[in-house]
Amino acid sequence: MRKYCLFVCLLFSVKCFCQYKIHFIVTDNAMYKATKMFAAGNFNSWQPADKNYQFTKKENNNWELTLSNFAKAAYSVKFTQGSWQTVEYAINGGDRENRQITINSDTTFYFTTIGWGMEDKPRNHTSSKNVHIISDSFFMPQLNRKRKIWIYLPSNYANSKEKYPVLYMHDAQNLFDEFTAPYGEWGVDEALDSLQKRTSKYAIVVGVDHGDAKRLVEYNPYDTKEYGKGEGEAYTDFLVQTLKPYVDNNYRTKKDAAHTSVAGSSLGGLISTYAILKYPNIFGSAGIFSPAYWIAPALQKLVKQANKKHFANKLWFYGGEKEGYTMMEDMERIKNLLPKNVELVLLKVKDGEHNEKAWRNIFPLFYTWWIAK
Repeated sequence: MRKYCLFVCLLFSVKCFCQYKIHFIVTDNAMYKATKMFAAGNFNSWQPADKNYQFTKKENNNWELTLSNFAKAAYSVKFTQGSWQTVEYAINGGDRENRQITINSDTTFYFTTIGWGMEDKPRNHTSSKNVHIISDSFFMPQLNRKRKIWIYLPSNYANSKEKYPVLYMHDAQNLFDEFTAPYGEWGVDEALDSLQKRTSKYAIVVGVDHGDAKRLVEYNPYDTKEYGKGEGEAYTDFLVQTLKPYVDNNYRTKKDAAHTSVAGSSLGGLISTYAILKYPNIFGSAGIFSPAYWIAPALQKLVKQANKKHFANKLWFYGGEKEGYTMMEDMERIKNLLPKNVELVLLKVKDGEHNEKAWRNIFPLFYTWWIAK
């Protein structure tokens, strides 16, 4: 209990007295019933198979879960059978919006599920002809593992000798192709195909697949008692010391920091922030979507150190007000710690949520801002 209470207090980084108990009762009305059930939300970094949030099956297709030590707040939640491929879906068979709950006291929430995604649910390939695979098993020496690497090349790449700015992004499964994005894709390639045609401003995008169960530690530079040793420093070193040199040597790129950016969402937003702070001479800008700062309070120390080192890079933040009230507070806290001369955009969206659909809608705004610089 003490361990769990500590987790929740760290989660909110505000005055937290671990006051309230919540109880979920979910009735499964799907044709093909759940065999197990988990809650995933902004309270556990959207982990789809977190055993601390696993339901117990009761009679009459009911599932129950009781959680303690929740602070007064608004939260987002979805139910899964242990992966994003098996997340609950909406009545029309598509992705359902995040469920919203507000906790002001000990509360019981009643929900009904009507269907589940399947591991073998058919999905279409949607990536454009400008998307290519650098490697299905690109070696990451800093982590001693392999990873799939994607690259988007501008439509005029083959017919020009031009050099291009490069944007490095995380969670590549969700960037380009519906087939690999069980929870929806960003449509980065479609956005760039359209924007580059209209503006004649072109760029390369390099995407790195996340490591599934390794995602939480790879995108966190700090150790946590709940999830173990953080590998974010090694992952960032991989981007800078291994992947970027490979891309620069094999593609026509503008190598300087002014033309190199990094972007990602949630934990990807956290590691993008860390990357630009650690390597400001490599990444001149960063796109930080819905950053999961709650898991890494030690990041604030790195921001303060950057302030003393005359950090002057460009940052673009996005946060949705439906992501939980600490999202805005955490971003404001980081923003206020940054040097005053940093060129910074902080976009707040009243109805914004923590999902690929929201990030897909916002990405063109970030890209337009970045490429104009």
